[in-house]
Amino acid sequence: MVGAGAAGLLAALFAARAGADVVLLESTKDGGRKILISGGGRCNILPSVPRFDDYGTDSSPHSLRRLLRSWPLDEQRAFFERELEMPLELEPETGKLFPSSHRARDVRDGLVRRVREAGARIWFDARVTALDAGPTRGWRLETATGGGLAARRVVLATGGRSVPATGSRGWGLEVASALGHTVHPTYPALTPLTAHPHPHAQLAGVSLEARIEAPGTDFRTTDGFLVTHRGWSGPAVLDASHLAVRGRPEGGRQELTVSWTPTIEDRRWDRELQEGAGSVRTALAERLPRSLVDRLLEEAEVARDTSLAQLRREERARVVEHLTAYRLPWTGDEGYKKAEVTGGGVALEEVDPTTLESRVVPDLYLCGELLDAFGPIGGHNFLWAWATGRSAGTGAARSMGTG
Repeated sequence: MVGAGAAGLLAALFAARAGADVVLLESTKDGGRKILISGGGRCNILPSVPRFDDYGTDSSPHSLRRLLRSWPLDEQRAFFERELEMPLELEPETGKLFPSSHRARDVRDGLVRRVREAGARIWFDARVTALDAGPTRGWRLETATGGGLAARRVVLATGGRSVPATGSRGWGLEVASALGHTVHPTYPALTPLTAHPHPHAQLAGVSLEARIEAPGTDFRTTDGFLVTHRGWSGPAVLDASHLAVRGRPEGGRQELTVSWTPTIEDRRWDRELQEGAGSVRTALAERLPRSLVDRLLEEAEVARDTSLAQLRREERARVVEHLTAYRLPWTGDEGYKKAEVTGGGVALEEVDPTTLESRVVPDLYLCGELLDAFGPIGGHNFLWAWATGRSAGTGAARSMGTG
């Protein structure tokens, strides 16, 4: 098995428990680097509610749902509470599940421990540089140190291209393509957007809940929004970022609109601004940070001290538009360096939905971020990694008659 991230650790654990002789090769010195940085170091291990319709893929939606349903969320939660020997706690405001210790290292170390207890061997600092099929059946793996390993089955859990500092370098995608797999073009997903020049640079640090929509699509998300020194971030922006990223290479520009007050629609704002008293600045600052209000009024070309009684109809319309359908200015993104996951990847139709064995190359199993699917912020990508890793490890072991 290649790759000791979330999917690889689960694949190794389930294969070893099914009786397979497992060697897990990992390029870093300790593995599970994305587990360690997830949830700000607390590890958002799972969502509390699955959101299958919010996953992105260029492959068959039916294949995607079948893979996601292969290991139900309640069973995953029970598994981790048992294996980590601690309950998972719900963060009510976000719907995310965290280990009760709130330490991502406990999750990573607990999984590594269970893998070793199951009898699997883990080779850290073992970067695989070549994977070759044998003359009949089986594989030969070569490492950067010059060592080699023969294997009857290979599970690739090498991740995508996101956060390369964790060891993700896209090698598995290159291998899958060279072996004949269809690899849908990859792109950074769940990545911050940038703006140059940045019209809201002076607002860096402002954080609030906002709704983002992509006109002409059915995309809509309401979550945290953060103004950064370089542009925009927060869960709402990250969930929408793939639309912007994918729109740009085609010469187009995916427009994203923001409602700064997601619980107040345009008609209600229009009515409140007509019927209210005091200045427009005071009315807006009751619900939004004052610095943001000042910037929005400036862009709407409305003086801050304009009284609501004196607000002209066309001015009111501009204010309402800036509050409920603000056109988010962006010029780029932070790319794979800060992307939480990779979009694109190996076509889902080219793996068996039950075992994750390649339908192109026998005795090869693919799982995790390598596959063409990604979920929204909130533990959904771990849910995918855990489910596909389990299926791949179990499938590989059973194919050898050990499961």
